[in-house]
Amino acid sequence: MFFSQLIGTSMGCVITPLVFWIFNNAYQLGDLVGAYPAPYALMYRGIALLGVEGFGSLPKHCLRLSIWLFLAAILINLMTQLLEKFETKYRIYRFIPSPMCMAILFYLGGYFAIDMCVGSLLLFIWQRYDKQLAKYFGPAVASGLICGDSLWGIPTSVLALAGVKAPFCLKVGHGAGIQIELKENGSGIANQRLFRSKAIPKGATTLTP
Repeated sequence: MFFSQLIGTSMGCVITPLVFWIFNNAYQLGDLVGAYPAPYALMYRGIALLGVEGFGSLPKHCLRLSIWLFLAAILINLMTQLLEKFETKYRIYRFIPSPMCMAILFYLGGYFAIDMCVGSLLLFIWQRYDKQLAKYFGPAVASGLICGDSLWGIPTSVLALAGVKAPFCLKVGHGAGIQIELKENGSGIANQRLFRSKAIPKGATTLTP
């Protein structure tokens, strides 16, 4: 086991800087509207600013909102525990959302929340079909999906470094609906079934008129 850890650590010392170099050259890391917004970096930056400049560095009403949400999370968890203990007929506690799960969306972004939603839905269907099999193989399948999603970032970075661009790009923007940037075909005509929106920059189209 010691030699396995030694080999794994040695590989990480070589592979990790190379992967970071590829991503750093292919994408703009830390861009809030980019492919890799680096949410943990922003979170630690906020903690550092808070420690140096105090609460005055926070946006307006941010501290008040954080306090209220902190108290709301405590009350929701307390209510869930009480209902689980005393209300056993309808088991309403199952339908109360978890504050921790709701918080994931705010600091990791929508792409991660969508992956979790799809994975949870697949696991729910699997449990309805074969609960015993899902219990034993669910974590393994989830680990494989997570690793596959992470590993796919390497070939996409290599393609981006090579200048390869996708024929279209799907984006979900704030207040602009779902945007699709299309390249013109040989005749110079884009998909006529898509409608242009005033809220979207020139050159992009949207699914909604």
